[in-house]
Amino acid sequence: MATPGANPGHALDRAATFSLLSRLWREWLVPFRRRLALVALAALAVSALTALYPIVIERAYAMLTAQDPAILYLLPPAVIGLVALKGAAQYVQAVLINDVVLRVIEALQQSMFSHLLRADLAQLSLESPGRLVARFTADATLVRESLTKATNAFADVFTVVALAASMVWLDWVLSLFALALYPVAAVPIVRIGRALRRQSRGMTERMGDVTATVAETFSGIRLVRTFGLEAWAEARGGAAFASLRESLMQLARGRARIDPVLEFLGGVAVAAVIAFAGWRITIGGGSVGQFTGFVAAMLIAARPVRALGSLNAALQEGLAGLARVFALIDRRPLIVDAPGAVALPPGPGAVRFERVRFAYAGADAPALDEVTLAVPAGSTVALVGPSGSGKSTLMAVLARLYDATGGAVLVDGCDVRGLRLASLRGAIALVAQDVMLFDDTVAANIRFGRQDATDADVEAAARAAAAHDFIAALPRGYATRVGDRGETLSGGQRQRIALARALLRNPRILLLDEATSALDSESEAEVKAAVAALRRGRTTLVIAHRLATVREADAICVLEAGRVVETGSHEALLALGGRYAALCRAQYFADEAVTGTAG
Repeated sequence: MATPGANPGHALDRAATFSLLSRLWREWLVPFRRRLALVALAALAVSALTALYPIVIERAYAMLTAQDPAILYLLPPAVIGLVALKGAAQYVQAVLINDVVLRVIEALQQSMFSHLLRADLAQLSLESPGRLVARFTADATLVRESLTKATNAFADVFTVVALAASMVWLDWVLSLFALALYPVAAVPIVRIGRALRRQSRGMTERMGDVTATVAETFSGIRLVRTFGLEAWAEARGGAAFASLRESLMQLARGRARIDPVLEFLGGVAVAAVIAFAGWRITIGGGSVGQFTGFVAAMLIAARPVRALGSLNAALQEGLAGLARVFALIDRRPLIVDAPGAVALPPGPGAVRFERVRFAYAGADAPALDEVTLAVPAGSTVALVGPSGSGKSTLMAVLARLYDATGGAVLVDGCDVRGLRLASLRGAIALVAQDVMLFDDTVAANIRFGRQDATDADVEAAARAAAAHDFIAALPRGYATRVGDRGETLSGGQRQRIALARALLRNPRILLLDEATSALDSESEAEVKAAVAALRRGRTTLVIAHRLATVREADAICVLEAGRVVETGSHEALLALGGRYAALCRAQYFADEAVTGTAG
């Protein structure tokens, strides 16, 4: 039963905080326990040396009062040695703390990255790239700052304890009076920390929005320029930046309240101690030297006490980021190797779709609806139909980028869901219209087809794809970097590198998704010759909107609204006078209209 007046949300926050911190300790900090032990030793050294300051001040006051000449040759070297040792300990502590924290952040980022690389496409599509990037930047920064402050808190706690011991040694009565005043500061600090945790969630969401807006705008900069959308893009970006600024300002206002509160409460504590100590001295209870050392200890303790007071706020912000990081890491993919999955056995690459169904999350209608299609080994089957008819989805379920929700997809008689993913995908190569090249060398981008390939293998694949001549003419040949997404190459060159990559893979099943639709006539002729070489002896599925490119296919499958409506050769489907014939007529008239306009 809840206690009257208790806030169940606070209890939930405490439980969530404990869960996050315990997991962080078990999974991410324990592996660095030896380094953390060194951090603790360095922190103890800093604390012990700091605690000597007020004692040195008290001794100096006593020696001055007694006019002891030893102060001239004992205290100066002692002070120099003290600060030198403390400085060295502080350096070691700072380096060790940053080493541990940065290693933990690196491990978290690597875990997130590895998880996303294996996440289901359906899961990835639920979150914008900008928000995903924010997990690696904004959230990682919050966690790093919180971890750094929390680790520094070792030294701060030890320093406060050591200074408290000095204060007790100097005047235990005054110490009890002073220590009773500090817990009052906890109430406002805890409340501010909770507010900062809520505001931190909004800040990282806005950070993701800004990242997504900037990336989307500049990836479509040609459209923006061509259609004169600069003003619209500026307004859209301005709204995202303003929203982020407001979120950051809310955090800044919350953080700005902490130090003044601590400063005021610390000042009240010092004033109370001065008044109490003055009263005690007037009645003969304590010396001025003890009082001087005691106040010095309180003033020295003010910095670590303020740091510990602001630790809760930083910790709450970091916990908000850590919760989002863990949520991403914990999201388990659904498309994984089934228990008892086997390798794809040797075979010619026959493919069969048996009453395959698939629906995207939230879609009103299925993308594939009872699709049955046989692709004999070594044959080429073209998939045609309007946009959204299910052509790309059919290829995706074959490669298990998505799992069919009904029916079965078979490769050489084996249900793909019973095969190891690496084995299945190792038998498949995809060449798409939008070629993905990484900012690496030409050779590296080709070698992605088979990473253990030799330089001779890479060159042979490039020659077969009609790419060797233009590669050899590049400034550094195969060692030339292609730039972001291959921006230094033409469309035809990028496409031929993609074909070389597929050839190097030597797949039994080839997927061609609009592989030549974006090329000019000269490039298309070169790429088509390379495609013909690539298709030879392989089972091939081809997607093409330009129907002239699929006439040589062994069979053409017409899809509409996720269903197979016609199957046959080009001539047979034209003679049938059905949907394929209508698509051909529509495209013929469209091409004639374009030709007539151009002429």
